[in-house]
Amino acid sequence: MGRKFSTRTDLRRENLHIPKKNCIFAVSILIVHDMANRKKNIVLDFEIDKLTNSIENTITGDSLPTEISLLTKEDLTSIKKGTTWSFDWSKEYRTSGREIYKLTVFNNPQIVQGLMSLEAKTDHIYMHLLEAAPFNRGKKKMYLGVPGNLVAYACKVAFERGFAGYVAFDAKTALIRHYQETLFATHFRGTKMYISTPAALRLTKQYFP
Repeated sequence: MGRKFSTRTDLRRENLHIPKKNCIFAVSILIVHDMANRKKNIVLDFEIDKLTNSIENTITGDSLPTEISLLTKEDLTSIKKGTTWSFDWSKEYRTSGREIYKLTVFNNPQIVQGLMSLEAKTDHIYMHLLEAAPFNRGKKKMYLGVPGNLVAYACKVAFERGFAGYVAFDAKTALIRHYQETLFATHFRGTKMYISTPAALRLTKQYFP
């Protein structure tokens, strides 16, 4: 890297050891980090319970085919913060530049299994929010694999948009190692994490062969 950076995005000053093939993306993440200092991003704390190839019934072990599609205004009537969902998805739906995706079982689009908010940046997809449905959380959850399915779809979108599968997000500090081990994600700095091309390929092949 011959170019010197004069701002806080100076890679040398931060003593960051980044492979050459990831340098451009790393600079982009640093810029996002600086912007986040002005507007704090939400740190994600979803649990990757299991990487399946769809979603799996916790009682029978059956795998059910799933679909991922854009959330509609009609869907919001049953998704309200403070009742069973943790995040304000109505507000997220109205936020400019963000795409809200819902995970449903094939041929049953009325019951939302999980939600995810994505935004296309210059060279990657940023994952703002991800939440499994209330009945898919905790010890008595109905289905396994919901968060993994959604993250894999984010990687798929990143490939389709020409970003080589790169997905970035902010993670709760206590879950950084968990995402490294389950999503093969890379910890960049602070709460910043990203999924690079090899990891994105593994996830998309798992869920979208």
